[in-house]
Amino acid sequence: MPIEFVLIPTDMTILENFKGRVGVLLQPDGKLDQIGRLVNRLTKGSLQRLLEQEDFLLCKNGDIISLPVPVGIPAKSIEIVILDRNSNTKECRSAGAALAKRIGRSGAVIFCAAFKRAEDLILGCMLRQYAFDRHSTKDKGANFEKITFMHNKAENLQPAMNAIKAVTSGVHFTRDLVNEPANILTTTEFANRLKDLSNHGIKVEVFEEDQIKALGMGALLAVGQGSESPSKMVVMQWKGAEDAKAPLALIGKGVVFDTGGISLKSAAGMQEMIMDMGGAGVVAGTMKVLALRKAKANVVGVVGLVENMPSGSATRPGDVITSMKGDTIEVLNTDAEGRLVLSDVIWYAQERFVPSAMIDLATLTGAIIVALGSQNAGLFSNDEKFCSAITAAAMAETEGVWRMPLSKDYDAQINSNVADMANMGTAGRNAGSVVAAQFLQRFVKHNTPWAHLDIAGVTHSKKGGDYSPSGATGWGVMTLNRLVRDMMETE
Repeated sequence: MPIEFVLIPTDMTILENFKGRVGVLLQPDGKLDQIGRLVNRLTKGSLQRLLEQEDFLLCKNGDIISLPVPVGIPAKSIEIVILDRNSNTKECRSAGAALAKRIGRSGAVIFCAAFKRAEDLILGCMLRQYAFDRHSTKDKGANFEKITFMHNKAENLQPAMNAIKAVTSGVHFTRDLVNEPANILTTTEFANRLKDLSNHGIKVEVFEEDQIKALGMGALLAVGQGSESPSKMVVMQWKGAEDAKAPLALIGKGVVFDTGGISLKSAAGMQEMIMDMGGAGVVAGTMKVLALRKAKANVVGVVGLVENMPSGSATRPGDVITSMKGDTIEVLNTDAEGRLVLSDVIWYAQERFVPSAMIDLATLTGAIIVALGSQNAGLFSNDEKFCSAITAAAMAETEGVWRMPLSKDYDAQINSNVADMANMGTAGRNAGSVVAAQFLQRFVKHNTPWAHLDIAGVTHSKKGGDYSPSGATGWGVMTLNRLVRDMMETE
């Protein structure tokens, strides 16, 4: 059951009977604000005694000090967040996330009154209040299922709170999809969950294999033909602006499990390939955010859903397939499958929707992890202005991106002697991420601003992300939502 988040005016009387945890902000200089003074009085001087201890001088911005079983009130603890009023976005969100981690699911009242970046603290807290435990039969204990934020100008903060709830819902939706095991999130189940987005005003169409074949999408179908799960394509349309305005197209790779196909991956770490549909997950989460906040923009999300399995019907290395565009592709390695899925979906989106711009997202290459680690997604683009807008949106949302090169010098590596192109570079692993992007660019029309985000390193975190526990991070939803807001809703 999801936690309920509410925003109300500051009300100290709630503490008289509240038995959960209480969050209070405190300046690094130790000066108590109005709320701090009231909490200090209710707890018989507990905060003041803390400030007088030498250890307090060692506290840094963002640290949390816990006062268990405070006197004077029935609360389980007081969690004191050391946070300067001039802290930046990342510091405030990180502090909120740290507070959420400390609170767990025990319920809390968090005083953020008079804090000028309260929305960032709240967002960080709400993003981190996430757990993927639906398949665990362990007793999870008593849950309060509610966190109350208090602000002295709650009515002014409420519009931001509504937007925060929309973003949190979209990010958590993406995490749920990416964390779901492949025996449950089959291509059919994935499509069904996307169909549920129609409840929020999104027009959803599911294309089955016979329809995909009729469209000539031989590259996408080649990836999934070795699996018993049928390949699908899902189109999601959000129309929040005038019909005449061309939409932004978001394209997602949705490989629900990737064995590598006949070019079988090694067993070590293969269980993590449930997250190879991360690009489609980000697209789905973004579409949900846009619908929940009723974005005044036209956006279409198109995802290709397949499973890459070895079998007697699977595509073989050396096979030649034909894409929807009409180009032929020599398959040198069946583990370079994501670019095949994207090539057809990219072409379809352009043919049908003639988008104003287009972004594809995919956990595409291990090479991008070698290059950038887990701190940044790889950003490739054919348009400087569009690339700059994406970078600015990512920076504003504290989600890292790094511009990577595109060049005809790399493009030559995917030439084939038997087909129009090959799905792998001739230089082996060298520049693998760049070569994959060059492959995708062959399916982008020259007049379409396009960006490719290789999110292989940022989609999943074993240790946990800035605002997420271990597992799926939901990276990209906030960036794309911000991009739509800044690029399309300010016109």
